[in-house]
Parts: sequence; C-alpha cells; structure tokens
Amino acid sequence: MRLFLGLTFLYAGLDKYLDSGPFSAFSREHTITLLEFSHDGSPVPWLVDLALDHPTLVGHGTAVAEILVGLAVLAGLATRAAAALGALLTLLMWLTVSWSTSPYYFGADLPYLFGFVTLLLTGSGPYALDDLRERGRRRRGSLMFG
Repeated sequence: MRLFLGLTFLYAGLDKYLDSGPFSAFSREHTITLLEFSHDGSPVPWLVDLALDHPTLVGHGTAVAEILVGLAVLAGLATRAAAALGALLTLLMWLTVSWSTSPYYFGADLPYLFGFVTLLLTGSGPYALDDLRERGRRRRGSLMFG
C-alpha cells in the first residue's frame, strides 16, 4: 500500500513540474478549464471558486503536497500525518473535480482516498523510518530502566 500510494503521489507531483508544470500557461489554463468544467457538478462550488481565484497557488500547492506525501509515505516517515494529508488531498479532488464522474466507480480519487484512510488507521508497518524510530525509542527506554 505504501509503495503504491507513495510512488503514485510522488510521480503525480513531479509530473506537474516536469510535464509543462504549473509555471506554464498551458498548465494554468488547463487547471482553470478543469475547474470551470467541474464547477456546476461539484457539491462544494464555493471551493471550486476559491481555487479558480488562485489557480497558480492551487497548482503549486497540489504539486508540492503530492511530492511531500509521496516521499513521506515511501520512507514511512510521519506516515499517519502524510496519509492524513493524502486523504485530504484526494477528498478535495473528489469533491471539486471528479464528483460528477458517472458512474462513480470510474473516478480514480475514491480508491486513493480509502487507501490513505487505511494507511492512516494502520500506520507505516515494517520497513519504515517510523518503525526504526520507535524501536530506537524503546531500546533507549529499556536501557534507562534496565
């Protein structure tokens, strides 16, 4: 789960910079077009309006957040916090952009949302920096009291 979500979000964030990127007029225009298209079908049109008022900030913020979430989840560092941010991002994408996808199971955001919620509930698991940090903390604690 960590590998899939981490690589996917890292790739999605980097792709925004490497494939025209939020700096380009195309990406800004693409973001605006996507938001305008989804405005009327969104259950939170006020949020779409807010994003439309700041498309460059939304583009950069999304890309940077995806990169940070991807790296943290891959490394297993602050995994629950990264999973919470990933869940929030995918929830916002679902509510603003893919809400009107019909049938709903064609929308890609829901599986990511539930993947991040699962990771949030279960934590990083083995082979993670969180796990190493916890083992070191326990070892130091046993040395102090041992």
